[in-house]
Amino acid sequence: MVFWKRLFSNSETLTSSPNKVEGELLELTDDSLGQSRIVFSTERDIDLYELEELCDAVGWARRPLRKVKKALEFSFLVVTMWEVKGNRQRLVGFARATSDHAFNATIWDVVVHPTFQKKGLGKALMKYTIKKLRSDDISNITLFADPQVVDFYRQLGFVLDPEGIKGMFWYPRGNRDNLVYTGSSNNQNTGCSAAW
Repeated sequence: MVFWKRLFSNSETLTSSPNKVEGELLELTDDSLGQSRIVFSTERDIDLYELEELCDAVGWARRPLRKVKKALEFSFLVVTMWEVKGNRQRLVGFARATSDHAFNATIWDVVVHPTFQKKGLGKALMKYTIKKLRSDDISNITLFADPQVVDFYRQLGFVLDPEGIKGMFWYPRGNRDNLVYTGSSNNQNTGCSAAW
């Protein structure tokens, strides 16, 4: 059973050691995990190898670390989720967003460690990310979702093809340049958006 404390109220700051995570605290009690503290942070000082391990745990293809570093540097928002037990911490969730800093943001790379899935933490990570974007007055939040997680995002208020709007992608194919239309819900890349 998962119990939440102070997720979206005044947050307690947690510091587990001089180099450790500071952020908003969430108490998690789960029989399989013992007593854990879950901390959300927007600090960008992330060990890229630890992030790579998290992505490996869910089966994502590896990306060049120099490009991951650049993506983090140019992201509008970076959110990490940490399990803290005693003086140990472990990265268990991650999301980031790019933005025009005024109206729109797109959420990317949402990942939760398999051990922490099906416990409400993915939902908490997304709500925290949305809360942070809304606090910066971002009103249009979009994301791309694999077909198997579309329902998860729908439960959070995201809508497929709002008002008939379709996502379009351009990428090089062979020796020619193509514009790829991905409006069908059968495609691998499914665009979801929500206006907040």
